[in-house]
Amino acid sequence: MKAPPRLQNLIEEGLIDTVVRQLMSGKEALVYVVRCGDETRCAKVYKEATQRSFRQAVDYTENRKTKNTRQARAMAKGSKFGRQAQEAAWQSAEVDALYRLAAAGVRVPKPLNFMDGVLLMELVCDANGDAAPRLNDSAFTVDEAHRHHLTLVREVVRMLCAGVVHGDLSEFNILLAADGPVIIDLPQAVDAAGNNHAKRMLLRDVGNLRAFFGRFAPDLLHTEFGAEIWALFEKGALSPDTPLTGQFKHRSGPVDLGGVMREIKDARDEEAARQLRMQQGGAASR
Repeated sequence: MKAPPRLQNLIEEGLIDTVVRQLMSGKEALVYVVRCGDETRCAKVYKEATQRSFRQAVDYTENRKTKNTRQARAMAKGSKFGRQAQEAAWQSAEVDALYRLAAAGVRVPKPLNFMDGVLLMELVCDANGDAAPRLNDSAFTVDEAHRHHLTLVREVVRMLCAGVVHGDLSEFNILLAADGPVIIDLPQAVDAAGNNHAKRMLLRDVGNLRAFFGRFAPDLLHTEFGAEIWALFEKGALSPDTPLTGQFKHRSGPVDLGGVMREIKDARDEEAARQLRMQQGGAASR
């Protein structure tokens, strides 16, 4: 196919040779299958802010580092330079997270290069060598659901031990590769220690895994891995190999009404986003 304008620079720089096809149209990017010599890879082309359906919520960008104070002031004022800097920071957040998590052994696509708002990375493939499907497009036996759920809970732990919370983890941004699930889409990843919303996001991420795999293995709906993981993390007792039970005893005490209302709002926002992803996925398959 004809190379999109955003990929032309990568061709001119010799980073890719040809564009094979469009693989996916997501809420923040378009993904293409590309050829690089004898290798087949994927190129993620980030959409401009005006074209994205995913908002750069304050919860996600809290405490993100900027290159300098001038950039930070411009971002705070919302000037043209500030908006450009915010875009660059949003895109580089995923690149930074991918390199950080890949180094920690987390199952994410291997990042290869980042240039002009395009992230070049490995293509995650299924057993036939084709682009791997999303979890949402797959069905599982009870045993498969348990196995994949445990794998992903362990990956969440590994991510947290590396200081990262995905922040938007669900069946829509996990691919089923030949050797198991691979986590994708990390522009909203947050620093576990530096973001006040990290706990809530981790609980939601793990809750999404529980809800999805609970469709195939209902006993998973009664697990409390998220709360258990965060409690261990807060005590400094969490490592990638820490034994987990999926059980947690919640403390009784005064109800945090504000927190409850925030959870309700988050649940509504997540459901709206889920419906949008399903609509986009249906449109892409037609």
